[in-house]
Amino acid sequence: MSLPALSAVGATPYPSPSQTTVPTTAPAVPTLQDAQESANNAASWVEQNWSTWLAIGLRVLLILVIAAVLRVAVRRAITKLIDRMSRTAEAVDGTALGGLLVNAERRRQRSQAIGSVMRSVASFVIIGTAGLMVLGSFQINLAPLLASAGVAGVAIGFGARNLVTDFLSGVFMILEDQYGVGDTIDAGVASGEVIEVGLRVTKLRGVGGEIWYVRNGEVKRIGNLSQGWATAGVDVTVRSVENLDRVKTTLDAVAERMSKDEPWNELLWGPIEVLGLDSVLLDSMVVRVSAKTMPGKALAVERELRWRIKLAFDEAHIPIVGGLPAEPGPQPPIDPSAMVAAPSVLSNPESPQAQAASPIVPPRSATM
Repeated sequence: MSLPALSAVGATPYPSPSQTTVPTTAPAVPTLQDAQESANNAASWVEQNWSTWLAIGLRVLLILVIAAVLRVAVRRAITKLIDRMSRTAEAVDGTALGGLLVNAERRRQRSQAIGSVMRSVASFVIIGTAGLMVLGSFQINLAPLLASAGVAGVAIGFGARNLVTDFLSGVFMILEDQYGVGDTIDAGVASGEVIEVGLRVTKLRGVGGEIWYVRNGEVKRIGNLSQGWATAGVDVTVRSVENLDRVKTTLDAVAERMSKDEPWNELLWGPIEVLGLDSVLLDSMVVRVSAKTMPGKALAVERELRWRIKLAFDEAHIPIVGGLPAEPGPQPPIDPSAMVAAPSVLSNPESPQAQAASPIVPPRSATM
């Protein structure tokens, strides 16, 4: 059987090497139809979601606008409230002693501190609430965020408990008006004049000019020496044989003159009173003199009162115990023999005692 016969019956002969071709993949070139299809898909996606995004954007914008307007309104209302409270306090204090106790600087600083705290709290609450509402508008799950914030708040509270204590103590101290700028206080750990009041630290100037920084949370008690009124007390010590009527008359004259002299007539808020005997001893007695003064001026009144009492007593020839000693009186003549000891019997060699105490001389022998 010949080869052509095989090809006739349907057998496919193998191609020659020259006839074999390697298939190649050419890059797909986007056509106008593909670009049109992509644009249609994007347009359809935007058409389907534009209303959602527009609603979210409008919601966020509305939240921010409302938060900003509310914050401005609340802060302005707080400022007006603080100003009205200050004006009311000035009107009330002007008719009583309080107008002399609370100076302008103290009222201004206290109002600023209270207003600052209230404005800060209002801003934090409004802005924090607006932020949470904005995050909720984007379908963000706020539960993990709030849980994390709660855990962080507890950790910060334990770690900074002293700072929180100082801050809260400062807030209540300012709200209750326990003390202010210009007051003289005794805080236990330090005492002096208040020169600055803060929410965390109170600054005091001591008697020697030193400045004390006292943390509000460390203060357990406060003694305000500048509220209400002060008491000036002077103790006058005289001899127990002194005439009490004459002493009282002299003290009354001093009190009357001092009450009329300036500037003591403004510092004294009541008459200078002789309270009577405070104590009676064998050789002395103490007369108590007291007066109600402007707060913080008791020490100056006491010094002036002591000065005037000493001058008045010198004029009245009333000696004060503890002053110069009295002049010595006439002394009896000194006996020269008082300091001489009695003569001893042993000094007389002829006395029997001297003879008895003399050594025994041995007798001489007859033969030498």
